[in-house]
Amino acid sequence: MTPDELEAARDRVVPDVVSGGLRVLFCGINPGLLSAATGHHFARPGNRFWPVLHLSGFTPRRLAPEEQEELLTYRLGITNVVARATARADELTAEEFREGGRILTAKVERLRPDWLAVVGVTAYRTAFGDRRARIGPQDRTIGTTRIWALPNPSGLNAHWTAESMAQEYARLREAAEAPPTP
Repeated sequence: MTPDELEAARDRVVPDVVSGGLRVLFCGINPGLLSAATGHHFARPGNRFWPVLHLSGFTPRRLAPEEQEELLTYRLGITNVVARATARADELTAEEFREGGRILTAKVERLRPDWLAVVGVTAYRTAFGDRRARIGPQDRTIGTTRIWALPNPSGLNAHWTAESMAQEYARLREAAEAPPTP
């Protein structure tokens, strides 16, 4: 992919991978330029989403970004807080995050996944106005959908290794597999 091809992908939208009946709807911050250029979520080679999804037990093997539709067979989906592609998440404004939170809320109300998993606690805090949010399950729900803030799988997130991230993702997987409490 040339720099010009990547730049041409700026502001594009990567279609959601969603359906009704999802166990977990993973929600990225926004698509990067490579994701927008290819049409595949988490497409940058240094992004750890796909390896961590497998290491945590959500998928029986490591999927490639171009296999993203296979997630639906596991009742998993992908969307973003902000739809437009940028080179870096810091190119987004706080208002874009807040508007993204409103759009995401409407999407979750329509799709009604069991869990919404926002991959990036800072994005979650801004989108939902919850400055105290930490990694893990949140008190807030959207209808019956529970929310979990996960570590951002970007290769730039050096605070988390793939292994420690996989442990947190596995906590969500276990919660998503547990029978609902009455």
